[in-house]
Amino acid sequence: MIRNKYAWLMYSILAIASGIIGYHFFLEQKWINAILFAAVMVVFVALINSASAYEISKAEKIISSIRRKDFSLYPKEEGAELLDSSIGLYYQSKEEQFSLSSYKLLYESILDHMETGLMILSEREGNWDVFYVNNAFLDILQVPKYNVWQMYESKVPEFYKIIEDTGYRSSQEFFDVSIRGNSTQSFSLRTKKVKSTQHQFFIITMESLQKIIEQKEKLAWNNLMKVISHELLNTLTPVNSLIQNLEYISNQETIDKEDQQEMKESLMIINSKSKQLLHFVDDYRQVAELPKPVLAAVSLKKTIESAVSFLKTEFEKQDILMVLEIEDFMVSADEKMIERSLINLYLNAIFAVSEKEKKIIKTTVTSHNNRIIVSITDNGSGITSEIRDKIFLPFFTTRANGSGIGLTLTKSIMEAHGGYLNYQGLEEGSSFELWFLK
Repeated sequence: MIRNKYAWLMYSILAIASGIIGYHFFLEQKWINAILFAAVMVVFVALINSASAYEISKAEKIISSIRRKDFSLYPKEEGAELLDSSIGLYYQSKEEQFSLSSYKLLYESILDHMETGLMILSEREGNWDVFYVNNAFLDILQVPKYNVWQMYESKVPEFYKIIEDTGYRSSQEFFDVSIRGNSTQSFSLRTKKVKSTQHQFFIITMESLQKIIEQKEKLAWNNLMKVISHELLNTLTPVNSLIQNLEYISNQETIDKEDQQEMKESLMIINSKSKQLLHFVDDYRQVAELPKPVLAAVSLKKTIESAVSFLKTEFEKQDILMVLEIEDFMVSADEKMIERSLINLYLNAIFAVSEKEKKIIKTTVTSHNNRIIVSITDNGSGITSEIRDKIFLPFFTTRANGSGIGLTLTKSIMEAHGGYLNYQGLEEGSSFELWFLK
């Protein structure tokens, strides 16, 4: 067998030489010599064809292994160009396949450790098959893993119908479902359709609302405890030190004027710190013990104008331009609580524009989808991305003399009214929105 291209070239040359010599004897009518060299030429041509067939056959076997993703072979290069190219392609494909398998194992391991349920469907000839499903998803629905999407129809019909009703389009909703006759549970469901050049996927994520609420509550409590601990330590540590000092002075047989002055100063500091702590506790009480709103028909225009009038001196002092674009909408609300919410937002806006040369605070009232929206927009410094997630936390503030309860209290007031407080970052400044139900 020919092992390299040099041997193949040698056989080709010998075949050509044999043909030429045979033709020479044919012209001289030396028939025996002509037939002999013709036979030798045929032998060399047969060897060339055999070698080519061997090379092509082996290359086809390697290419077939690549197509079937069978990488159990360990071929070696033999010096033949076609065969060696096939072997090079084989090892390249083998490495890529192993890399893809490693990445797939890594991604599936990560997805299987998610607490959010995840299912990915893939469309094939108009039918949906399960491309991937993680353990959390199966635990939530309490079903075994199926590769055929229709199998879930008999196991969890309520869930299957919800997905069918989406029309396999992107959506977001909340739904209640009873799993195996147990009590009804609430879930957050998100779906998204993803298309590529060759495939179409439908991604479904599910999360228990109870778990979401528990996580949010735990995070809120942790943050609140940090703030309270920080405030208590900052207040009580110096007070405790001063009390120990007073105890030391009082145990002396005689107290001179210098000690008396030190005692007086210490008592003044203790008194100041005590008032500071009482003020902190009062702020906490306002947030924790928010009274139930006394609802009545309230004119938003009148309430906004009252809040603006209350802060009129501050607006004039800082030369702030107030822009009011207010339609007169009526809402069912507690007027004093809404006015307090507006004052909190205006105070924040005043602080935000304090360093601007031209200071503008704009208030608008609009209606959208059975909601009434009061927007307070400023052209101030805005809120950085680093603290955006903390602005509604109790006692979080960036102001030196701020209490950190303004936005928290406003948010609680709006939630008590069945509405909510929304923040939007702008290219210049910020916008806080009070959303009311009509």
